[in-house]
Amino acid sequence: QVQLVESGGGLVQPGGTLRLSCAASGSLDRMSIGWFRQTPGKEREGITCIRTIDDSTYNADSMRDRFAISRDNGKNTVYLQIRSLKPEDTGVYYCAADGPCGADGLAMRPGWAFRYWGQGTQVAVSS
Repeated sequence: QVQLVESGGGLVQPGGTLRLSCAASGSLDRMSIGWFRQTPGKEREGITCIRTIDDSTYNADSMRDRFAISRDNGKNTVYLQIRSLKPEDTGVYYCAADGPCGADGLAMRPGWAFRYWGQGTQVAVSS
C-alpha cells in the first residue's frame, strides 16, 4: 500500500515558478509516478511522469515546455516544477503512483490507470 501526499501549492503570481512535492509513504520502488491536474471546468489531465526503471520522463504533448518532473529516491519524493505560470494553470494538482508512464497512462485510458492517488494540492495563479 502506498499513500501519497502532495504539497507546495498556493497562490502564485503569473510568470512565477512553483515546485510541488509528492511525498510517499511506502516504497516507490518499481513504480512510475505521474502528475495530473484538474483545472476549473475541465476534466483531469495528465502532465508528466517518470519511469522508475531508468528515471526517464514523459510529458504530455501540451505540457512539454513548462513542466518538469524529478524524483529524490532518498526522500521517497517526486517533484513537479512549473515555470512561467499562467492563470490557466490554476487548479488542483495530483500525483499518482504505479501506472504506465506514457501517453496512455497520462490519458488515463481504461486499463492504463495509475493505482495510487494523492488528495491533491491547490494552485492558484493570479496577480
